[in-house]
Amino acid sequence: MQRNFVFHSLEEQQAVFGTQDIWAKKLETAFGVTLTLRGDTVDIQGDETPKAMTEAVLKAMIQLSKQGEDLREDMVERLIEEAREGSLDSLFKAMDNAVTLNYKGLPIKCKTFGQQNYVEMLREKAVTICIGPAGTGKTYLAVAQAAQELKDGTIERIIMSRPAIEAGEERLGFLPGDLAQKVDPYLRPLYDALRDVFGQERADKLRENGTVEVAPLAYMRGRTLNHARIIIDEGQNASLSTLKMALTRLGENSKMVLTGDVTQIDLPKISDSGLTRCAEILRGVNGIGVIHLTNRDVVRNKIVKDIVKAFEKEEAAREVRPQSAPRSYDKNRIRTVDGKEAPHDDTRRM
Repeated sequence: MQRNFVFHSLEEQQAVFGTQDIWAKKLETAFGVTLTLRGDTVDIQGDETPKAMTEAVLKAMIQLSKQGEDLREDMVERLIEEAREGSLDSLFKAMDNAVTLNYKGLPIKCKTFGQQNYVEMLREKAVTICIGPAGTGKTYLAVAQAAQELKDGTIERIIMSRPAIEAGEERLGFLPGDLAQKVDPYLRPLYDALRDVFGQERADKLRENGTVEVAPLAYMRGRTLNHARIIIDEGQNASLSTLKMALTRLGENSKMVLTGDVTQIDLPKISDSGLTRCAEILRGVNGIGVIHLTNRDVVRNKIVKDIVKAFEKEEAAREVRPQSAPRSYDKNRIRTVDGKEAPHDDTRRM
């Protein structure tokens, strides 16, 4: 039995099918159905469940198009995934309200149910701890919410900070310039988020007049931060004692968010990271919320979600893979380039 889907305008058909029917072909591949256009009617042929999911996605695409959403590949992929999970309604709930308007007057919206829960937590809790992989909007949505709070007058300033920890390529002491210039590259992701929300010109003015402050995490020590939204980014690269220091900077009428990706720890030892332990200690404390975003919340380029999934799969396999017994070390033997062993010789040539 086939299902029929009716377009109400040529614009709907063009938006949903895409250029050269690219989205229609993607739906056929994803659900194993066949779409045949006859006038303004689409015949959907295939098994019953895939047909129902295809119809749900078609309706969702039309609704998003009417709302002015750009039907890009990442959005269509997300609709397909949510249809498979039976959670398209949750997705639309997440995208229903704007967090704020950017400098172009365009709404910044949540794109997943997890992101919606995150923003609600930012609004309700004095402290929010958000842990999740790259591309889930942890920092971007925190800046967007802070921007709205600034517009509403509920805060007087935004303070953004992160540990000045290198990701293996550079060493702080070898970078050129004074201390401010040395730490600037580590704060660049925060500048990017500010620019995207406020625009370059206004972001610069807000920083110049002190309304927005961007500084390394070490600069927080000894301060009391009143009437502010504090955003601590890359929290996985801070020790538990450093995070405690940051959290205790909260002053009157202030809120804080800690964000981080525990799969990207740049500290000398993974055990030095305090973010996960901090979340465990504070979970359940009144006024503190902890949320974990997943690869389903990745809204960056689609390939980022695939990368995150691939690494998660490898890490899961590594956990169950039997570990070989460590080989005893013999200081009198070394391994040569061709893999063979040779006697060790402490003699150094001059």
